[in-house]
Amino acid sequence: MLTVAAARPFPYTFDPATTALLVIDMQRDFLEPGGFGESLGNDVGQLRRTIAPLTTLLAAARAAGLTIVHTREGHLPDLSDCPPAKLNRGLPSKRIGDPGPKGRILVRGEYGHDIVDELAPLPGEPVIDKPGKGAFHATGLDALLAERTIHSLLVTGVTTEVCVHTTVREANDRGYECLVLADCVGSYFPEFHRVGLDMIAAQGGIFGWVADSTDVLAVLPTTPVLQSSS
Repeated sequence: MLTVAAARPFPYTFDPATTALLVIDMQRDFLEPGGFGESLGNDVGQLRRTIAPLTTLLAAARAAGLTIVHTREGHLPDLSDCPPAKLNRGLPSKRIGDPGPKGRILVRGEYGHDIVDELAPLPGEPVIDKPGKGAFHATGLDALLAERTIHSLLVTGVTTEVCVHTTVREANDRGYECLVLADCVGSYFPEFHRVGLDMIAAQGGIFGWVADSTDVLAVLPTTPVLQSSS
């Protein structure tokens, strides 16, 4: 067992053999200059600051043999999996399925829907395509984690207050212990990021724990761990 002593609200203990690194929605349309996120007037630099620490963490997690799972938010080309309550959000001509700077907005298979090059999944690393904010809704993520006997999640990605927060809440309800890495999650709105992290760790860790990636790097093994068979 490993312990991240600096985690808040109190130290986080995990077994690498039953832990997965979850990388949420690090997609071109959200993070790249000229993408859909920037076209809405957002500062993508607020999200791109996560790429460097997450690249380092991802390499270390791979070296340690952790399960790595990536997610992408997006919909089928015919939008049959996008309910009106979601489809009708946003400005006209800038809604899901409309033409965007990097292809149709939030549509699977489009260039903007895919993960940024710096964090591209390696062969064998699962990529969960999700139609909602949370990574468990209408996906096979829970079954995948159960099959690999995963009990703990190191959570990274974007955005802190939306897809990260929703996923952590869903994970907590399913019994996973989540450590959110503050420097590897991001929001277009710094105040939302700060408050989102505070909400996770509030009231004795109501949804999980929060730490920096350097705190995890300090305890991760440098060689692969044996996967649990229990």
